[in-house]
Amino acid sequence: MPRDNSLSVRDALDVATAGLSDAEDRPGQRSMAEHVAEALATGRHVIVQAGTGTGKTLGYLVPIVLSGRRAVITTATKALQDQIARKDLPLLRDTVARELGRDLSWAVVKGRQNYLCRQRLAEANGETPTLSDEMRTIPAKRLVELAKWADGSDTGDLSEFPGRLDAATTAAITVSSDECPGARRCPAGGECFAERARDRAAESDIVVVNTHLYGLDVASAGAVLPEHDVVVIDEVHGLEDIMSDSVALSFSSGRLRWLAGVAGRVFAQPDLLDRLTRQGPLLDEILVPLIGNRLSAPLPPEITAVLAAARLAVNDLLEALRALNTNDLDADQRRLRAQQAATRLGDNLDQALSINDSFVPYVSGTPNNPVLEIAPLDVAPVLANGIWSGRTAILTSATVPANLPTRVGLTDGEFDAIDVGSPFDYESNSLLYCPSKFPGPNTPDFTRAMHDELYRLIVAAGGRTLALFTSFRALDQAVEKLRPILDVPVLSQRDDPNKSRLVDEFSADESSCLFATAGFFQGVDIPGRTLSLVTLDRIPFPRPDEPLLSARRELLGDRAFREIDLPRAATLLAQASGRLIRSASDRGVVTVFDPRLATAQYRKQLLAALPPMRRTVNSDEVCRFLESITQA
Repeated sequence: MPRDNSLSVRDALDVATAGLSDAEDRPGQRSMAEHVAEALATGRHVIVQAGTGTGKTLGYLVPIVLSGRRAVITTATKALQDQIARKDLPLLRDTVARELGRDLSWAVVKGRQNYLCRQRLAEANGETPTLSDEMRTIPAKRLVELAKWADGSDTGDLSEFPGRLDAATTAAITVSSDECPGARRCPAGGECFAERARDRAAESDIVVVNTHLYGLDVASAGAVLPEHDVVVIDEVHGLEDIMSDSVALSFSSGRLRWLAGVAGRVFAQPDLLDRLTRQGPLLDEILVPLIGNRLSAPLPPEITAVLAAARLAVNDLLEALRALNTNDLDADQRRLRAQQAATRLGDNLDQALSINDSFVPYVSGTPNNPVLEIAPLDVAPVLANGIWSGRTAILTSATVPANLPTRVGLTDGEFDAIDVGSPFDYESNSLLYCPSKFPGPNTPDFTRAMHDELYRLIVAAGGRTLALFTSFRALDQAVEKLRPILDVPVLSQRDDPNKSRLVDEFSADESSCLFATAGFFQGVDIPGRTLSLVTLDRIPFPRPDEPLLSARRELLGDRAFREIDLPRAATLLAQASGRLIRSASDRGVVTVFDPRLATAQYRKQLLAALPPMRRTVNSDEVCRFLESITQA
């Protein structure tokens, strides 16, 4: 895609949006596009806070298309990936790129376990002398369906398979990056869907990935994705946490059993495999009492002893695998996958046994599945070396924490930061309500007062409420109290593990309410009359005992609340509030029952992150406003 400046950014935006049925004048989008174009021209990074309704995807895609530079777009949600790949990029191909007389190509790349593995499908279909137990449990009819679908699929992306796949079937027909030996060492490598996706990406102008996969690329020094000049990190408010997860190490008895299972498909050496798996219960016994706790670095001696024993077992397993003579291609593939998995676990164990105080080890999980996690104390150096020093970065979100540059390793002078606002009239169309005389959120009377006021507001709104809670305990208490006494349907996050299906059910019934937790603070888009009231039980401060954040707080000392807790709470509060106004005609109320939002000294920092809604502490005013919406 050669560079061509025959269109200005403004002209290109006009060309792109001319055919849209909902095209609107969006000054914020123009401003964003012009700043992105400047960043691409100068090589300076740019951080853009683009409020709801800005149209930020076109705001960064249009100048990228005009620049002709290869770009990777990262997002935190599959919904946004689909929007970019299926809606925005086809629009730009048929408008801006066509106007310039050039092609525009793109590819979506996902983690390897999202694609059907042809080699594993061949093994599951019985095209090999031996089958693992997991393969024997898959119905023959389903295997035939998968084989037929694979033959007609361009992508092999299992999300496109028309039927529902259970976890056992998915595990049997996919391969993780930890065990894949690579296309050159696989008989089906020439037809590998995951490799095809990467080949398409290498030839494409724009590559769309999720932020976690991009983190793996950064951690592997560019081994996952093709070379690129530009990266767009959309929904950048979650970058620090996602990067921590991407480069973190984790160990559990389940991981040891998994490796033993992979090796068990190759040969029967129970003594050797037992040496590995019996370290799992020993690790569990140590970890269970420590769940939720931070550990020392280097690791405590009792954990080090178990990990060292596991490392010796992995080493012996590797020697046995390398010495094994297999007599057919499929058996050799199983050997290579086991060898790759053992090598990866061995490398991770070596890292764990040599960590210093730049890492934070802690124990997560449940008593049935405790997990040893080892995360970097600071991801800034990883990002500085892996992204900021090598390419131009466009960082954007509807809510950008004020301290984001510091947290992710951007230094003054190498980036510009702008806020292009939102086109919505929050002042006229919305209210922010906080009952200032409520009991404190940690007092015995708070829950009763909150339930009573929530009931009153739901009645005034005629249902149409997204009630958000900062814990499942608070969610369950509210459902138990209010579902029996309300005359409108109350849906609970507990009712259905499928978030999309639950949101669709809520959207389909104007009178219904949806009670949910933090997973619904973002990624929920319900414009129109279905949603007139968003409530939040309390300010969503992070848990004070969360191990990784505790370590980062200690590093900051007296500045910790201001630089960790307050920005995180402000971002989550803004994300939750952003569920309300999703179109220019939406009207409604955001209610935060926590009186600290109206009384605490730090409230200004929290309020500054929210849209410019009118504010009130008067319950009667709120009820009248909600009733006016209901009657309209």
